[in-house]
Amino acid sequence: MAHHNLNARTWLLATTATVILTGAARADEAGDAPTTVEQVIVTGDIAFRNRTSDPNPVLSYDLEYFQRFEPISVGEMLKRVPGVTFTSDVLEFDGVSMRGLPPGYTQILINGRRAPGGESDRSFFVDRIPAELVERIEIIRSPRADQPSEGVAGSLNVILKEGAQLQGGFVKAGALINEDGKVRPSGAIAYAGSSGDTSYWAALNYQGRRNPKKKTSWRYDGTFSELDNIERQDDTRDGVDISANGEVTHRFDGGRIRVNGLIVDTDRDEDETSLTYVDAGGGRFTELDEAEVQAERISQQTYQLSADGKFDLAGGTLELNVGWNGYREDTTSRVTAGGDLDDLELDEVVGLDITDDEYTGSAAYTWGFSNGKLKAGVDVLRKVRDGAEVEFEVDDGAVGDPDPAPGAIYKIEETRIDPFVRYTYTPNDQWTIDAGLRVENTDRDVTSDAGNVSYSKASWNPSLHLTYAPNSTDQFRASIARTVRRADYDLLKPYLAEEEPTDEDDLRGNPELANESSWGLDVGYEHRIGAQGIVGVNFFYRDVSDLIELVGTNEVSSSGDGRIYEPRNIGSGETWGFEVDFSAPLTRFGLPDTGLFANYTYMDSKVKDPFTGEDRRFTNQPHHVYNVGFIHTVRQYGVSFGASAYSRSAGYESAMDETIKVAYTADMEAFIEKRIGDNVVVRLAGMNLLDKKKKETFRKYDGDSVEEILENRANGDIDEGELESERSGALYQVTLRVAF
Repeated sequence: MAHHNLNARTWLLATTATVILTGAARADEAGDAPTTVEQVIVTGDIAFRNRTSDPNPVLSYDLEYFQRFEPISVGEMLKRVPGVTFTSDVLEFDGVSMRGLPPGYTQILINGRRAPGGESDRSFFVDRIPAELVERIEIIRSPRADQPSEGVAGSLNVILKEGAQLQGGFVKAGALINEDGKVRPSGAIAYAGSSGDTSYWAALNYQGRRNPKKKTSWRYDGTFSELDNIERQDDTRDGVDISANGEVTHRFDGGRIRVNGLIVDTDRDEDETSLTYVDAGGGRFTELDEAEVQAERISQQTYQLSADGKFDLAGGTLELNVGWNGYREDTTSRVTAGGDLDDLELDEVVGLDITDDEYTGSAAYTWGFSNGKLKAGVDVLRKVRDGAEVEFEVDDGAVGDPDPAPGAIYKIEETRIDPFVRYTYTPNDQWTIDAGLRVENTDRDVTSDAGNVSYSKASWNPSLHLTYAPNSTDQFRASIARTVRRADYDLLKPYLAEEEPTDEDDLRGNPELANESSWGLDVGYEHRIGAQGIVGVNFFYRDVSDLIELVGTNEVSSSGDGRIYEPRNIGSGETWGFEVDFSAPLTRFGLPDTGLFANYTYMDSKVKDPFTGEDRRFTNQPHHVYNVGFIHTVRQYGVSFGASAYSRSAGYESAMDETIKVAYTADMEAFIEKRIGDNVVVRLAGMNLLDKKKKETFRKYDGDSVEEILENRANGDIDEGELESERSGALYQVTLRVAF
């Protein structure tokens, strides 16, 4: 678990050659001539959102739409698309939230297949995928029957590059420069080509990243009138991502075979130094009262390997796919504390070890008819997740043996067999009707020190998508689909956590939790503006049932003075809103080399708080989020520049003993680039130029029991108030790209 783990990096580089032969590819079938790399990275043209021909509502954005702003990862790409927010810290774009719902309600796919991550809520940190590897990003607002149905809020499909779509290569060298002058390098090399009927793509990417944040917390009495103490925190996240992907496709009469894969290795240090000051007299909070240092060492690896084929057979098309997804995490956190930084003692050492493997397979056959097609198939998934969360014994500053609590070492096994059938009917050039049914059969076993608990459930998920295009510029859509969300891993393991959710109570996981389910409706309209522009509006509604909430049991807690709480399926909720997006060149105003981009999403929801019984919004859901920006090209000088701004309204979090208001100030990024000949581009990009801040307001309630805490909360009797502000400063990136 050492920083920049040498064995992991040596293994990664040693297997890069294998990955290049098995790299990841998009699932699109290319019949057109491949695009040259110069057309992608050294072009003066402005890229706009694509209009798709999918029967279900899908927004598609090519890499060129984002690339001018030099996004480091998929997370930074997604902050410019409709309805996407992040609840991360400043300059962190990891857990993506669609339509304001928590990250676990958004499904992340890579090339149409699930992406396993280490997060308890089954979400995937999208900042782990380098932007260099991406061909395009698809926002799937409502799934078809032949797509996984776990995206209650929606699905994000990250399509990686492939050789059939590109020709040539490029080299990139760059550097990230923080406000304090510290520099982290980046580099990439990639090549796409073909030989006869075989095409290939290979890429290797190195990205150093550093995010130094400063956080200040002001703690008050319950009326926010008397300041008790001030905590000042330095939080620096410093690490390296190394990634590789590649693809080989062989085409022949009647079909093709493809092998592809992806690997991402992350080593990151997170170091926090917290100093708490009290009043030294006269309202001067300069007397150091407490010091704490936390050092977290994170090592994570993500893998994806697959092989698929498409064959003409008996008048139809047979599709076969097999794959393996893997995730590994080895993290250690050490906390030292004392009266000052010169008098620190080891206080806590915690370790996290996760091994996650998914084995997938699918088979489908499509029959074509004069005015439609029928597709039937089955998807199979076998998942095994081994987790261990241990706290090491600490005695006089020495670290002893690990001391896992019962249930903290666990295994979760899931087997899914999902048959589906889908029929697409096109009676004429104006109408498309796509109807289907997907039956997701889940068998789950949770094994821990407490024994084994099994769960089995079949979920019938129908879908219907209607598209009406009266002419070449207008398109109307309506979709209805049933989706599911599976329970958090931490809530499934029968682990008894003491002093949760209050000091007197315990919290026990429930391996019998059922999946949440949702009926979703999307209704939208798109209008094409000229040859490239597009404007769209979409209304959405989700009715979620079997929500998982904490409830109290009649069992006495380990303290003897409280109860044991456990998660159960008891609630329901609904969310609704609308999304508007626009992207177009200003050709009608005589400015064909100026492009405008804008999107706005309004969101609202209603869910019953499990503790107060009152209605509230989903956790941290803002009422609105918007992006607006422009790009302008001066062709005479081979120069382009642009800027974009992003903002969102506040969200709220509700725990039993506290409420939190989370707000962000506006964010802005800008770039300027110079093209040199046909093969070289130099670019300077700036991020967080408005010095975005994350501001949180905590209202905390006290009591010796759940009943007393809830009574104080209902009466507005706040025990402690806290204001917290976090900033990171501007970040600059210099990049040189050479195509060949």
